[in-house]
Amino acid sequence: MSQVRVSGCAALLFDLDGTLIDSAPDLAGALNRLRALKGLPPLPYEALRPLVGSGARGMVGAGFGLQPGDDGFEALRDAFLAEYQARFLDETRVFEQARWLLGELEARSLPWGIVTNKATRFAEPVVQGLGLDARSAALVCGDTTPHAKPHPAPLLEAAARLGVPAGECVYVGDDLRDIQAGRAAGMRTVAVTWGYLGVGEAVTDWGADLVIETPQTLLKWLDLA
Repeated sequence: MSQVRVSGCAALLFDLDGTLIDSAPDLAGALNRLRALKGLPPLPYEALRPLVGSGARGMVGAGFGLQPGDDGFEALRDAFLAEYQARFLDETRVFEQARWLLGELEARSLPWGIVTNKATRFAEPVVQGLGLDARSAALVCGDTTPHAKPHPAPLLEAAARLGVPAGECVYVGDDLRDIQAGRAAGMRTVAVTWGYLGVGEAVTDWGADLVIETPQTLLKWLDLA
């Protein structure tokens, strides 16, 4: 993992949930509302937060022990998404680290975009509701291209929309799939430790070019500070 400063960055691309925004309270809340409807007690927020990056699949797995292909999974997934859609901006906020970083990028006229596995029907209203839509130069969602992360297609689509070569983009995320997608797209990759991080390998083992605890570290690495 390199700590050498990097120059020649033309744009930054960001994952959404766990990187730019903290949506875990609303996603965990949706799961526990669904559990309540099924007569089950709530699960601790602390146990659910690391799983948010895996989306509805992870939430339904944690809440009901079912995986794609299991009987009843699709019905519970759809019910979970309905609960989430009803109140997906109750507690979701932009991370303070991300708020500061985006302001610094904009002050330097460095474009940035969003690449998320969140479906368009959720991502667009969330991004709009948080006031990020007018600031982001691109929004590529989980259903924008035929493939979602860790496939590189969404990141390559975002680079094309920005008119920037993929090799001049940096992708920032909080999940192993983010780093895999960025590397496959030929981008430099950054993992943020304020995100959800999932379960399994430690963030330092993902193969990111840089792991950061603060956004100031990223600016220094990009030779912008």
